[in-house]
Amino acid sequence: MQTKKPSGMVAGSTRAQNERDESEVQQIHPSQAALYPWAPAEDLRFITTTFQHLHTSGWYWGGMTASEARDALIGAPEGTFLVRDSSHPLYLFTLSVKTQRGPTNVRVEYDSGRFRLDSSVPARSCLLSFSALPSLVQHYASTSQEKERIAEEHYMLSKDKGVLLKLRKPLHRPQDFPTLQHLTRLTINRHTDCHTQLPLPRPLLLYLQEYPFQV
Repeated sequence: MQTKKPSGMVAGSTRAQNERDESEVQQIHPSQAALYPWAPAEDLRFITTTFQHLHTSGWYWGGMTASEARDALIGAPEGTFLVRDSSHPLYLFTLSVKTQRGPTNVRVEYDSGRFRLDSSVPARSCLLSFSALPSLVQHYASTSQEKERIAEEHYMLSKDKGVLLKLRKPLHRPQDFPTLQHLTRLTINRHTDCHTQLPLPRPLLLYLQEYPFQV
């Protein structure tokens, strides 16, 4: 499945056709359900959680055009990045990054609860997929910062320009600049991934678990 955004259903079916379709759906044997393990409800849950994480991150800019993303990144240092809604109907999100050549954009694929950067066919097999979009950003940001571990597979190849992208610093929306609490949470996340072992009150543990990422 490569469709990234829900598309509108074609209107005009007759009531008889609808009733026949519903009858056919109801006749599917439970054993056949195993052939289709991914349900629309799972997509809804994943996408809802993804938007919650993105709004918490502060570097999600929502609905903005490529031109607006360029204006936001043009004066920023190389490696500055943001995530925005994709203008392409088959994708949910786009990663906009400031490179040596200027701002560029890479679409983010979504398929059955996994996120992966869009790329040319030769590089596609080298790209990892992630169960959360912040995890994808965190992976490439960490490999960009740890120079001794940088290898060809750790880079993202822009499909349009063939530019190596490095994620170094998120660009926060002015109205979503992280609070001191969130910055403290990021610091804790960078030092441990076992929140339950921390000697903290339950409300604070729940707060950490709401955003278990480092960026």
